[in-house]
Amino acid sequence: MTDMQARFESALSFPQYLETVRKNEDLWRGVHDRVRLPDGAVDEARSLPGTWHLLALSEDWCGDAVNILPVISRLTEWLPNVDLRVLSRDENLDIMDTHLTNGTSRSIPIVILFDEDYVERAWWGPRPAEIQKWVMEEGMKMDPGPRYAQVRRFYARDKGKAILSELLDLIRSVATELRLAR
Repeated sequence: MTDMQARFESALSFPQYLETVRKNEDLWRGVHDRVRLPDGAVDEARSLPGTWHLLALSEDWCGDAVNILPVISRLTEWLPNVDLRVLSRDENLDIMDTHLTNGTSRSIPIVILFDEDYVERAWWGPRPAEIQKWVMEEGMKMDPGPRYAQVRRFYARDKGKAILSELLDLIRSVATELRLAR
């Protein structure tokens, strides 16, 4: 067993993680309870070949994580070939520091994609490209309160579509690369 496989297997499943959440507990549970997967998302995900392990780095205070991880969790509930586990960012800085946003920021959540042998193949995060671009350009010119309100509005309007689209595109891309390499 590799070190990464051991760490993955010691990480919490999303339901277990949800039981440990203390900050924003009602928000985490509310978002999780309200997630409705977009039409076709499960069928599209089921068509992806391979076995995949998703390792998320998170903290319960993170507003992006509270809007992203419940969506990913709901998808993986329907997929026998995809497993989601969650580790604390602050307790796993060695992993975090190899997945920095823009090479400098410990932004979360980060979702690391491992193949069936627990070989890292790609990573995604800390938020969908559209809202990340806005945060880095326009959002940083705003005070944190109004900036976070705008980010929350994005998640409410999007209903997880961008998250799932980007994550499924990532898995599809990696699966294609692996198939072509064989």
